Amino acid sequence: MSNLSDFVHHHFDKPADELGDVEKRVLAKAHQRKVISTDVNAALSAESSFGERIADGIARVGGSWSFILAFLAFLAVWTLMNTIGLVAHPFDPYPFIFLNLILSMIAAIQAPIIMMSQNRQAERDRFEAAKDYEVNLKAELEVLSLHQKIDMSVLTELTALREDVARLSAELAAKG
Repeated sequence: MSNLSDFVHHHFDKPADELGDVEKRVLAKAHQRKVISTDVNAALSAESSFGERIADGIARVGGSWSFILAFLAFLAVWTLMNTIGLVAHPFDPYPFIFLNLILSMIAAIQAPIIMMSQNRQAERDRFEAAKDYEVNLKAELEVLSLHQKIDMSVLTELTALREDVARLSAELAAKG
C-alpha cells in the first residue's frame, strides 16, 4: 500500500472521492500514523466568546447546591426581616411584592443564560461524539491493518512450509 488511494480501496472497497470529509481526514491520519486529538475542552475553549464563558460560569454557579442554600438563606432572612419585625419599618411587608419582583427579574435573566449554557453543552456533546467517531474509525482501520499484516504473515509462513514439505518430499522420494 504505497499511497492513500490504495489504503482507501483496501479498507473501504470504494474510491476515495466517495468518502465523507471525516472519513478522509481519519484515513489521512491513519495512513500517516498520526494521533487524532481528542481534547474537547481545548478545542471549544479556544472558540468560545466572553459572553459564552460568562453564561457557562453563571449556569455552573446557579446550578450548584451552594447557590441554592445561599438563596434559601437570603429568602429566609428577607421573610424574617419583613414579618416578625427585625426592622422597625418593614421595607417589603407581606405579601412581599418587592421580593416577587426581584425573583421574577432573576428568573427572567437566569433562564436564558442557563439555556445558552445548555446549548453550548449540547454543542460540546456533539463535538465529543464526532471526535469519538473519528477515534473509533481510526481504531477500526488499525485493527483491519493488523489483521491484514497477520494474514500476510500467515500466508508467507504457509507458502514457506509448503515449499519445505515439497522439498522434503522430493528428498525422500529421491532416497527411496
